[in-house]
Amino acid sequence: MTDNVTQAPYNPAWDTADFSEADDPFHLFGEWYADAQRSEPNDPNAMALATVDGDGLPNVRMVLLKGYDPAGFVFYTNYESQKGREILGAHKAAICFHWKSLRRQIRVRGSVSSVSDEEADGYFNSRPRDSRIGAWASQQSRPLESRFALEKAVAKFATKHAIGKVPRPPYWSGFRIAPVEMEFWHDRPFRLHDRLVFRRESAQDQWHTEKLYP
Repeated sequence: MTDNVTQAPYNPAWDTADFSEADDPFHLFGEWYADAQRSEPNDPNAMALATVDGDGLPNVRMVLLKGYDPAGFVFYTNYESQKGREILGAHKAAICFHWKSLRRQIRVRGSVSSVSDEEADGYFNSRPRDSRIGAWASQQSRPLESRFALEKAVAKFATKHAIGKVPRPPYWSGFRIAPVEMEFWHDRPFRLHDRLVFRRESAQDQWHTEKLYP
């Protein structure tokens, strides 16, 4: 954030989010996420996903969190998309949640693995039928000659799967980020923000915490 951006007036209620004694980042995430579900006007599960290509050049885009537990944070995508290929190449990624209504941010970094077929099938089957058709029709991240070409592909697969269940494409699944670092940021007056970071060597190790200067 830059100093020339106008900020909303300070709200004393922000001080109620004291997390200095927290020892479980997933429990703290759950509390903050629940707050965001009540306060954010749109998509409290939106997160910026950062990956790197083969040259180490980063890419970032917004995706939607579809599940989390102590094993990690889950989202779904086309594995043949740019982000899918970059994740499969590096098996590492970072995500960032920013909830403007709460003046809070959470950054996460870690290794990435694929979810099970059962998990992917379960989520895919929960999506609206048109979204499942779209997963077949879209060659995500590849050149599109025209809007008509996309609409034609949608019509083709809608016809093909007009009856019965729409199966999950073999190239469409989910990723799970197993964090080795989670940083919680909370806005404070005069930019004296609170920052608490949890770190561990691997997903099997214990968390260690420390406060950071703003």
